[in-house]
Amino acid sequence: MGLFEVLEECAAAVRARAPEVKPRAGVILGSGLGAFADTFERKVVIPYSELPHFPCSSVPGHAGRLVLGDCGGEPVVAMQGRVHFYEGYPPWQVALPARVLCRLGIRSLVVTNAAGAISPNLAPGDLMAITDHVNLAGWNPLAGPNDERLGPRFPDMSKAYHPGLTETLAEAAGGLGIELKRGVYAILSGPSYETPAEIRALRVLGADAIGMSTVPEVIAAAHMGVKVAGISCITNLAAGIGDKPLTHEEVAETANRMRDVFCRLLGSFLPAAARA
Repeated sequence: MGLFEVLEECAAAVRARAPEVKPRAGVILGSGLGAFADTFERKVVIPYSELPHFPCSSVPGHAGRLVLGDCGGEPVVAMQGRVHFYEGYPPWQVALPARVLCRLGIRSLVVTNAAGAISPNLAPGDLMAITDHVNLAGWNPLAGPNDERLGPRFPDMSKAYHPGLTETLAEAAGGLGIELKRGVYAILSGPSYETPAEIRALRVLGADAIGMSTVPEVIAAAHMGVKVAGISCITNLAAGIGDKPLTHEEVAETANRMRDVFCRLLGSFLPAAARA
């Protein structure tokens, strides 16, 4: 079975469970940020384990559920948690859930993550609109045979983070009095945190924040012609910048502390993204 057929089968299973919800926007909720989907109305919750071919997350803070419903009067779909390459999944499967959201008919995809601050202009507790990314993971989810029904062999990535959608995000933040920084997100494969030397190198390359996710989903969405906006929740200082060891517990604790402001921003922006 090819990738196109896998996506069709999985999307059909989602539609069968939530036939009344035809999502116009999707959101991928990163580490500790899944609570936003609990606010949906007319909610249908589907564990990843109940969907054919859908990979399941093993990381704390990733509930592993697909949630469909209404947000601000607009039909949307959310992923509560994602999978990562370091969990043992091949690149194409890391991007599979984002592709399923695209096959469900969304117009816009919002990707979120917990990230470490590289730029001195960022600190734990900040929210950063992603304007571009640097892929240093060492792999690409489009490697392998290409199916033209999904997208071109060589997709353009010059505006992978849609400028208009990013401006809409900034307007939503401004309307709520939420400070929204902007910057470039870099990915390394993980699961070990970066070394101080790697962070110094990333700063030279122009990265403002660092993480282990998001980029494969953005590449897949760009391949399928779906607009993307990205939000990094800055949860810690990157290696060599702070003076204490990095832990996942610190990431989860900071994400939880930012939950209310993050949910307010998404609650305003996601319906606008659905109409974009």
